[in-house]
Amino acid sequence: MKRYLVIANQTLSGEGLMNRIRAAAAEGPCSFHLVVPATPPREHLTWEEGDARARAQARLDEVLARFRSEGIDATGEVGDPSPVLAAVDTLLDRSYDEIIVSTFPPGVSRWLRLSLPDRLERRFGIPVSHVVVAPSDDRSSAG
Repeated sequence: MKRYLVIANQTLSGEGLMNRIRAAAAEGPCSFHLVVPATPPREHLTWEEGDARARAQARLDEVLARFRSEGIDATGEVGDPSPVLAAVDTLLDRSYDEIIVSTFPPGVSRWLRLSLPDRLERRFGIPVSHVVVAPSDDRSSAG
């Protein structure tokens, strides 16, 4: 069974990511573990860590319910605000065959400015797929 680690936050419910996961599930037996970094929302000048975690948990709960309704085997957790540290924490306990990173497009995505997909592939030696979700394609664009 192929195991996927999915790292996404604001794009978690975007159709581009959902389609990528559906395609992987159609290829054969697999499971997905979603990690949603508790990244503070950019549109707020002040924020509390609890707010960021609550927003990330709400996104995660919504998407896990969608997966269950579609018969997709998925678990998830809210992770460190840093997507790299969130991946590190998760990969300490489990191994994965592939990492799927979902971001907004270049120019919008802070994670792309940080070269997140390349950094993860270099650091962990696991293939990384990158899915771009347009802000208008994301069902939870608030946040």
